[in-house]
Amino acid sequence: MSQTADLAIFLTNDLTGISRGRAFPSADLKDRMLAGVGWVPANLALTPFGLIGANPFGPLGDLRLQPDPEAAGFHLSGVDGAPDLHAFLCDIVETDGTPWGGCGRGFAKKALADLAREFGLTVKASFEHEFFLLGDNPIGDAAFTLQDFRSAQGFLGTLIAALSKASVYPEMILREYGPKQFEVTMKPARGLIAADRAVALREVTRDVARQFRQQACFAPIIDPTSVGSGVHVHFSLETVEGKPVTHDPAQPGGIGALAASFVAGVLKHMPALCALTAPSVISYLRLTPHRWSAGFNCFGYRNREAGVRICPVDDTPGNDISRQVHLEFRASDATASPYMVLGALIRAGLEGLRAKMKAPPLVEGDPADLTADELAKLDIRRLPDSLPTALRELENDKVVAGWLPAPLRQGYHALKTAEMARTADLDPAAQCALYARYY
Repeated sequence: MSQTADLAIFLTNDLTGISRGRAFPSADLKDRMLAGVGWVPANLALTPFGLIGANPFGPLGDLRLQPDPEAAGFHLSGVDGAPDLHAFLCDIVETDGTPWGGCGRGFAKKALADLAREFGLTVKASFEHEFFLLGDNPIGDAAFTLQDFRSAQGFLGTLIAALSKASVYPEMILREYGPKQFEVTMKPARGLIAADRAVALREVTRDVARQFRQQACFAPIIDPTSVGSGVHVHFSLETVEGKPVTHDPAQPGGIGALAASFVAGVLKHMPALCALTAPSVISYLRLTPHRWSAGFNCFGYRNREAGVRICPVDDTPGNDISRQVHLEFRASDATASPYMVLGALIRAGLEGLRAKMKAPPLVEGDPADLTADELAKLDIRRLPDSLPTALRELENDKVVAGWLPAPLRQGYHALKTAEMARTADLDPAAQCALYARYY
């Protein structure tokens, strides 16, 4: 057997939510931590399918993938003799080390910095992932069953161990509702770490599945007639010193004034946010009413049809729930970069905080059952029903569009134009099959 080199890889999670990068011998890691590796501006226009959209960068320019010394990176553990791989999450920077406007991680980092500077706050978050385990396996179609869980326990146990080794801190894993669908959650983390862990969770899960000769598929939906997979973002606000400020028992739903203003900003801009948080053609096969996936920009108390909901807590007598109370943004999936999702949520929340927006009304029941007049009175809108519609919402919402630096805006337009062209002649089933290959 030939020897295998010990490798490390520097990664960026791009605007499609796919991790790309360059590898090198681990012996060079010390020097590479300082020097980074080369990158190309035109890579920002890469579609999920490997095609590159027509973009303004062309053959010009050079950049670097620069690892963040505050991000620990993560470890991909080999199973049955497969090699390990050390992965490091990077910012995309200019060759002189200054931030580049096309970096999604930099977008989130700057939003977090503005939240801390203007209001002394940060976000504590966790990305809840659903995925399908595809391949030749005995998993049945019975949701939540012990039988299906046991049939995949070898994979699931290995996954939990690998996630723990990767410092993702898994919290729970379960057999979900859809055929061969699972859900894995992780403990919340402050600021950018939450998005870093979301990237690591996806890559570690795919890697372990591959070593089990399976495919962990994070596509938003793999069958137009069945259920989809979301990435729900659970979040709360706390001061930079660590004091929770989301809960106020005297306010509706127990949500304090700062968190209510934050949510109001998110809901106001949510139709445009969808272009960044549910950014694929097939995202809108899932993001429809009656799917528990969020079809409207409304606020709900433990309501899974709401765009943002107040989550349950352990409120048995004697429990302090101030650190438990949190919110859930539901219009997101794994075709989005966690950095773009986190950054967009914070930017929208900042708009609400700056304007001291009032708490949105809490909607009971399914908002799809409300009349047009009732929706208008509550200032509730149907979320976009297609990617082109979402992109128009983004273009028309000058506040949201204004958050995006020129390279980010140009790269996003280029890749989405190419992505829509690639899928235009496919029926929904074929579109789902195409995305499943890459997610």
